[in-house]
Amino acid sequence: MRELISHPDFARLHPTGSHPERTERLSALQGAFPAFHEARPATREQIEACHDPSYVEHVRTTSASGHTRQLDPDTICTPSSYELALLGAGAAIEAVERCAFALGRPPGHHALSDRAMGFCLFNSIAIAARFAQRELGMTRIAILDWDVHHGNGTQELFWHDRSVLFASIHQWPFYPGTGGPGEGNETTINVPLNAGSGDEQYVEVMERLIEPAIMAFQPELLLISCGYDAALGDPLGGMRVTRAGFRELAERASELAPRLAVLLEGGYKIDTLPALVGATLEGLAASDTGGGRAETP
Repeated sequence: MRELISHPDFARLHPTGSHPERTERLSALQGAFPAFHEARPATREQIEACHDPSYVEHVRTTSASGHTRQLDPDTICTPSSYELALLGAGAAIEAVERCAFALGRPPGHHALSDRAMGFCLFNSIAIAARFAQRELGMTRIAILDWDVHHGNGTQELFWHDRSVLFASIHQWPFYPGTGGPGEGNETTINVPLNAGSGDEQYVEVMERLIEPAIMAFQPELLLISCGYDAALGDPLGGMRVTRAGFRELAERASELAPRLAVLLEGGYKIDTLPALVGATLEGLAASDTGGGRAETP
């Protein structure tokens, strides 16, 4: 089993009540997978590698006010949200260091450089990518996002950066309204799928589009925005990916780069979330090379 990175505070801090992105998501996962390495928080400098300092300060001061407020119509900021967002980004960084799976919250892939969006405060996967470049000396990084929602924040942060390949498979048309047909560039690949798509469609686009693109890019590191809201029955999505589908996606991804790190994004059907994470871990474990293989196509 690939090592897990988490922290008890993910199941305690940033309480959001009945909001879909709530503490119970991580309570369920930590109950199912109690053996994890405890994350440390990211530094403010590491956060500001991707986010405007004025925005980071806005989140900090809003959280420090002691009141719970909305940063956008979907995104809550509580008195402990800044602390937890630093921890979430820190878990992502440690996942890169340890080639591990970060079970953290809140998700991050909608967060823009200067504002919160779609449950996301800081873009943890982008922060992890910048950490790998600045502190580990990596020059080519790929990000694969299979959350049901397009990772618009990640796309924006790397749109003009040819050192980072961003590839997304997502439901379309759907929130946040980006990533539609024809939207992309040399290092941005969007694969919009119709609602109701399941294992067959996801595996087909992985094999036909995503895998060739990532292998041609030859990344030193592959980061996965691992959202489970594309799963059958998720309350926020309209897709039909099963446990077997997530297992195969993970197994295929594990063969695309010499190093691999995985970050939890969405996934809001709490009773099935542990089984889906378990299936992903099985898929990752199917590769015995410690992170996969990188081949020239």
